[in-house]
Amino acid sequence: MQYLTRANLNLYDSPDLKSLATQVAIGRFLKILSPSPLQVILCEDDYPGWLTAEDLQYLEEAKTCYQAPILSEAEIQQRLPQVIEFTKAAMSVPNHYLWGGTIAPDYDCSGLMQAAFASAGICLPRDAYQQEGFVKKIEIESLIPGDLIFFGTPVKATHIGLYLGNQQYIHSSGKDQGRNGIGMDDLSGEGGFISQTYYIQLRGAGRVTKSYQPQEESISRM
Repeated sequence: MQYLTRANLNLYDSPDLKSLATQVAIGRFLKILSPSPLQVILCEDDYPGWLTAEDLQYLEEAKTCYQAPILSEAEIQQRLPQVIEFTKAAMSVPNHYLWGGTIAPDYDCSGLMQAAFASAGICLPRDAYQQEGFVKKIEIESLIPGDLIFFGTPVKATHIGLYLGNQQYIHSSGKDQGRNGIGMDDLSGEGGFISQTYYIQLRGAGRVTKSYQPQEESISRM
């Protein structure tokens, strides 16, 4: 059975409900894996987590099951201007970096990307490393506006930005090595401290060529 959310909800990474994993916007679909504690999996991106017991009041049985959009690469390319405009609009209002944030005004890096693409009807996986694995790998020299740029360690992507053109990308960065919110930086590393910090962590780039299709249910994030 699938349920629809009737409010924006917080999804936690363990049953102790202490650490935010992601946020669930109103109108999303989910399945309940366990009623106590309330463990669920989101239908659009197969993302698991825990809700508070009080959140049951904000779930209603879905009359129809979630149907994932199927888009061609050409259709996705046509929608990228809307994706870019979403990120710029998000930057234009006061915001702060929020680990697990996917709902305006406060986002984390991959939450901003997921929300931006969702605004154009394109589904992405939730976390940066999942998004890196989902996209078509491309060379940095081949970047076009709307492509994704990945940063992190040699082992794993831990940060993501959206390429805007002219060596500029937009991303939501944290306090430790960012601006604690959404901003634009230079891919060449010449735009100041933040650009330099992420330049040395650059892993690669990718192009969204499809919309995410739900896989077999899993309760593991790794």
